[in-house]
Amino acid sequence: MTSEPMSVYDAIAMRRDVRAEFTGDRITEEQLTKILAAGHSAPSVGNTQPWDFVVVQKPETLDAFAAHVAGCRRNFADSLPPDRRATFDPIKIEGIQESGTGVVVTYDHSRGGANVLGRHTVDDTGVFSAVLAIQNIWLAAVAEGIGVGWVSFYEEDFLTQLVQLPSPVRPIAWLCVGPVSEFQQTPDLVRFGWREGRPLDEAVHRESF
Repeated sequence: MTSEPMSVYDAIAMRRDVRAEFTGDRITEEQLTKILAAGHSAPSVGNTQPWDFVVVQKPETLDAFAAHVAGCRRNFADSLPPDRRATFDPIKIEGIQESGTGVVVTYDHSRGGANVLGRHTVDDTGVFSAVLAIQNIWLAAVAEGIGVGWVSFYEEDFLTQLVQLPSPVRPIAWLCVGPVSEFQQTPDLVRFGWREGRPLDEAVHRESF
């Protein structure tokens, strides 16, 4: 007897930026293909699909990126005032090695040529499209019981060289992807006291801001 598919609302509610909960097992190829297909089904400006997905599983590449991220984390920590440093220090900001799989989501501004339908007046719609693919990946992963952690402590040039991206392709995100022991009930940044979430009524405006 198969279980009922998870609703999109449940997936949204359960979604967490996973760091410490990866089990150390590697995602199966079937699951990986399924969630990447979800990402590839995202809407995109002018139907350009300006993303690519670089799957990284070699331990030496994961180790190299983890070492780079650790250095960026130290630099950020050193920039904080003492009270924020004390709050930040216990927060784990990546699960690169533990997840066993990195997915680098990229953006190619040249995809679709010079005249992209829908990008003429708002150039960022191309980047927005790549981010929509990330959201699709994330929600599909939750529905599969797979964790995702978005790593943003890196220098773009380093990651570009690490995974050998050709110009003008740029990395938008490194996603740690893998099985998890659990999804935290409360997001890490709330649990550790970094920042609380805003209630919906503060974010909703009618007719004007």
